[in-house]
Amino acid sequence: MESDALFTLGEPAGAPSAPGGPTGVDGFSAAGADSPLPVRMRPSSIDELVGQDHLLTPGAPLRQLVEGAAPMSVILWGPPGSGKTTIAHLVAQATDRRFVAMSALTAGVKDVRAVIDTARRQRRAGGPPTVLFIDEVHRFSKTQQDSLLAAVEDRTVTLLAATTENPYFSVISPLLSRCVLLTLQPLDDDAVRGLLRRAVADERGLGGTLVLETEAEDHLVRLAGGDVRKALTALEAAAATATALGAARIDLATAEQAVDVAAVRYDRDGDAHYDVVSAFIKSMRGSDVDAALHWLARMLVAGEDARFIARRLVIFASEDVGMADPTALSVATAAAHAVEYVGLPEAQLNLAQAVIHLATAPKSNSATTAISAAIADVRAGRGGPVPRALRDAHYAGARGLGHGTGYRYPHDDHRGVVTQQYVPDDLVGTDYYRPSGHGAERAVATRLPLLRRIVRGLPAPAVRTEEGTPVAVPAGRSAGGEQGNAVNEGGSDAVGEGQQ
Repeated sequence: MESDALFTLGEPAGAPSAPGGPTGVDGFSAAGADSPLPVRMRPSSIDELVGQDHLLTPGAPLRQLVEGAAPMSVILWGPPGSGKTTIAHLVAQATDRRFVAMSALTAGVKDVRAVIDTARRQRRAGGPPTVLFIDEVHRFSKTQQDSLLAAVEDRTVTLLAATTENPYFSVISPLLSRCVLLTLQPLDDDAVRGLLRRAVADERGLGGTLVLETEAEDHLVRLAGGDVRKALTALEAAAATATALGAARIDLATAEQAVDVAAVRYDRDGDAHYDVVSAFIKSMRGSDVDAALHWLARMLVAGEDARFIARRLVIFASEDVGMADPTALSVATAAAHAVEYVGLPEAQLNLAQAVIHLATAPKSNSATTAISAAIADVRAGRGGPVPRALRDAHYAGARGLGHGTGYRYPHDDHRGVVTQQYVPDDLVGTDYYRPSGHGAERAVATRLPLLRRIVRGLPAPAVRTEEGTPVAVPAGRSAGGEQGNAVNEGGSDAVGEGQQ
C-alpha cells in the first residue's frame, strides 16, 4: 500500500520482515539507488531532522518517541512535506521495537485488528513492544478509529498517527485524549534551502555532480512553499534535465523547464516585494479590481505569506474604504481569519473575494485623516484636563472633588443626544472627522452637522428668504419648510435615526 509518496508501505498484517530484508524495517521499503530523491535524502537520525526545533528539545515527547525512551502514543499534525513520515521512519529504526506501518487509504478494521492481535501475542510471550504507524489517519471512519481505542489504552500498541487535517475535527475525541498531539510547522525558506544544498552535495543525493545556481535555488525554494518533498522532487527533475542537456549546472531556465512553472520576478525581501505590494494597494485604492487581482495572483504564485496579504487588506479596509462601506472591515477581517483557519491553497479564494469587495467598494479616507489630525494635536501638546463632568465619579470621595458634577446622561433625552462638553477646553469646536459623500458615508455626512450642533449647543443656522430676511430654521427642516430626514414626526431632532 502507498503512503504519501515518500515511502512505500508494506502489508501490515503478518510477521515482521527480517532485518536487512527487502523492506528494511517492518512496513517500510529500503531506499535504493533508484529511489526518488526525497526517499534517498530522508534523515538517518533525529539530529538530521530540520524545521521542527520546537519539538526536538531534550526531553521533548518527539525526541523521547524517536529514541524509544517513552511508549506514549502520538498524533503528528502538519502540512505535507513537514516531516511526519520521516519521523515515523526514524521511530522504525529503533531496534528494540517491532514497527508496523499502514495507510488509512487502503487499510481497514481487519488489518488493524490483525496487527493488534499479533502485538498482543508477542507481548504475552515477552516479545518486543509494537509501534503502529497509520498514515492519513483522518481518513479512517469513526468505527475504524474506535477499533484502536482499547489497544492504545492498555499500550498493546504504541500508536503513531499522521494527519494533514485538524485532528480536533478529524480524529475522534476518545482517541485524541489517549495520544499526545504534536503540531509540525511548515519548513521556512532557510530550512528548505539547507536541505536542497544537502541534497546537491550528499552522496545519497546528487553527490556534487551538478552545481545549483542561486536563481534556480531561489525558484525551487519559492516553488516548495515549505514542502521539502516538493522541493527535492523538483530538484531531481531539474538535475535530470541538466544531465540530459549535458550541462554541469542547474540554472533558472533549466529549473523552469523541468517543473513547467515560470519563476515569478518577486523577491520577498527586496525592492520587487515592496513594488508589487504598492501596486496592489494602489490598484484597490483606484478601484481597478482586475489589476488588484493580478497583483494578488503575482504574490500568491511567488509564495508570499498569505498572512501578510491578509493584514494589508485589513489595514486597507479602514484606511481607504472606511465609513464609505463599513462592512469592508468585516470582510477583510473574515478573510484574515480564513487564512489562519483554512490555509493555502484554498484561502486564495477568500483573499480574492476580499480584494474584489475592497476594490469595488466606495472609497473614503476620512477615518485616516481624522485620527492623523487628532494624533497631531496630542503630540503638539493640545488637550487639557478631562472636563469635571466626564471624570470618574464611582469611587469614594469623587463627588467631593466635583467629579461627574454636571454630567448629562444622553439616554434621558428623547433624541439620545444632549449638549455637553466632551473635549478639553482648548479643543472646543475642533473638527477631526470630515465625512465624504461616498457610499454609506453620505448619510453620516448629512447627520453629523446636526449632531455637532446639538452637542456643542450651537443655534440653528439661519438662511435667507427670497426677500433677503434671515430666518432661523428648526433643526432638521429645510429652508423650503419641508421636513428633513433628521426630524421625527413630532418635529424634534431624531439624530439617532440612520439616513438612507
